[in-house]
Amino acid sequence: MNRNQPNRISFGPFILDLHTQELWKDGVKIKLSGQPVEILSLLLQNPGRLVTREQLRDLLWPGDTFVDFDHGLNAAINKLREALSDSADAPTCIETLPRRGYRFISNPSDSSSELVAAPVGFKGGDLNSTSTDAHPSVTLVSKPSFWAAPLHSYFFAGTVLLVLVLAGTLLLQRVSSNTSHQPVSSLERIRPLTNLAGETSEPAFSLSGDYVAFRRRASSPESSGLFVQSISTGNVVQLTRKEDDCCPAWSPDGRSVAFSRDTGNDVSIYIIPFDPTAPTLPSASERKMDTSGNAPRRPEIAWSPDGKSIVFTAASGLMQLPLHDSRTYSLTVAPPSSQDWGPVFSPDGRQLLFVRSGDADFSDQLLTVPATGGDVTQIVSEHARILGPPQWSTDGQSILFASGRGSHPGLWRVSAQLRDYPVQINDSGWYPAISRSTSSLAYQRITRSLNIWELHLSDSPQQPRILVPSTSETDQGPAPQISPDGKKLAYMSDRSGTMEIWVSNRDGSNPLQLTSIGDVGTPRWSPDSQSIVFDAAGRNTTSIYRVNLDGTSPRLLTPDNFNVCPSWSRDFKWIYFASSRTGTFQVWKIPAAGGTPTQVTFHGGHASIPSSDGKVIYYAKSQYANPEIWQIPTNGGPEKLLSPLVRPATWASWAVTDRGIVFATSSGKGKPIAALYDIRSHKVTTLASLNIVPFWLTASPDGKSLLFDQPGWQQAQIMLVDNFH
Repeated sequence: MNRNQPNRISFGPFILDLHTQELWKDGVKIKLSGQPVEILSLLLQNPGRLVTREQLRDLLWPGDTFVDFDHGLNAAINKLREALSDSADAPTCIETLPRRGYRFISNPSDSSSELVAAPVGFKGGDLNSTSTDAHPSVTLVSKPSFWAAPLHSYFFAGTVLLVLVLAGTLLLQRVSSNTSHQPVSSLERIRPLTNLAGETSEPAFSLSGDYVAFRRRASSPESSGLFVQSISTGNVVQLTRKEDDCCPAWSPDGRSVAFSRDTGNDVSIYIIPFDPTAPTLPSASERKMDTSGNAPRRPEIAWSPDGKSIVFTAASGLMQLPLHDSRTYSLTVAPPSSQDWGPVFSPDGRQLLFVRSGDADFSDQLLTVPATGGDVTQIVSEHARILGPPQWSTDGQSILFASGRGSHPGLWRVSAQLRDYPVQINDSGWYPAISRSTSSLAYQRITRSLNIWELHLSDSPQQPRILVPSTSETDQGPAPQISPDGKKLAYMSDRSGTMEIWVSNRDGSNPLQLTSIGDVGTPRWSPDSQSIVFDAAGRNTTSIYRVNLDGTSPRLLTPDNFNVCPSWSRDFKWIYFASSRTGTFQVWKIPAAGGTPTQVTFHGGHASIPSSDGKVIYYAKSQYANPEIWQIPTNGGPEKLLSPLVRPATWASWAVTDRGIVFATSSGKGKPIAALYDIRSHKVTTLASLNIVPFWLTASPDGKSLLFDQPGWQQAQIMLVDNFH
């Protein structure tokens, strides 16, 4: 093999050919291609420097490519590590910087080797930093003396150098161009837009992109209503003074704002003029719109790009209301027990994007219809509720929407043409808005503290009480779990600065921090109430740990892949968990003392809990909102649906008791409820009403008490992302 070529990089026993993208080890070609090789090439050309996940995304998956980025990148890194015989926990080649990216590091035994490979420039990234860290042992293969070379070699070297310079320039241009279009997770470009007391939500950009209208709920009714804020100056103008006003929509000329007044019993549409020089406006300037007897059923509205009409939701579907008269025109016809809402015009004004929600299930559809009405086209069917109207991208090629399908409400993007699977781009966003003039993104972010509440079902009337206050100030936690002997309580809390497992007495007294690992979750008790299993996020994986109450260090059980949501078998022999090692989440089990994992389900499975008698494993079918609950015999057998009546709000809002399965769900008619599915009678009965749907819900083994999370304080503000693509 010719080693006298400057387009080959050597590290340890490996050689990578940058031109052919071939990897060799001790003269033997390694089977590796595609994205893993591209990642290796980029890392090797930037040794010792951070290559961020966003930079890898922009390089390998351009903005017009719609994939599950996190899964794709993790899979590529895993393949690369396997080819290099590298370890994520004790890396010698590729180091993971949690939540940031990757860095090529040196083997300590070779750290004195000379570095010749020059870094590739990254616009605005960490790769342009002048790090003083020791360079890894990466060298360009063969660095002959210039003066010892024959004359014709100078011309060859010059030609190769020119090729390399041109290639590097093209790569730099590609990376620099792409890094200017980083996804919303790039924290450097995210900043709070609103800074007002109370909650601000439902942003809407003016057509010029200079102003954002939004809703504010404050402690004083006079301070509530609709507001407009200047992007450049931050000046705020109050438009209305009623807390029932919501869902602002700008006129194309930016001189008026349409909005809805939703009292709970009635929805009305108004138009109010906007003057940026006026600090407030009199309520007399409001003009109520006549909808010709077609009463609005939801407050979300859209102003047409030509400024001549407003679209709203009526009982039959979406209606168009011309502003010059009071006649209305039907644009869509919603099927029975469904509702069309959230209309948004496409950038060219030819299509109308909207949401179709059904009362019979927990899924929403994103649909389009010609702006003048006609046949509808499905973009995607979302197996969760969509939170606020969807939004077109600036170029109309993709659609952004907020969904509650994940562990937390977040923003997702899907192609408007390819009908691909949606890709999540953040996990803390509601009600997105996109400026078509400035390519800015605004969305609502909710932060809150979480309390553990307890409800004794024998109480009459039922009065829940706070068991443990302020376990965390994030949307994570607390995952409360009562020990089988009824004496202890385990839960998650970040009160020490990192998310850890805590244990207290059953009543919440005498709390004790049990772990000091960071980013842990989902504690589950052993049958003897002396040990707890939990998951914890590592550098590029999540693993299952076991810890005893005696204070000994936690023991790692699953060092590989992505493993979450553990639970014990009733006979103490096994620990069940969910793993995506096969590409999709399935239920697995491992001996309680550690060992080789065994796959349990093959058709999808997430959080699992054994039945009280230990004969059956119940599990959430998926990690998304409103999962089905399935079952499989402990000793193996068919996987089957437990009952279509059991649909908890999340994979974590259900529990197995001696009485049956308790779960939290939406009632469809008011407040959410906690319900009981009786295993013997196969009937569902309501146990109690809840203020909001909890993410976590558990029960005492006898089923007489419920524990669940509810927010203590809550704050909502509008975030702004510049140059969003």
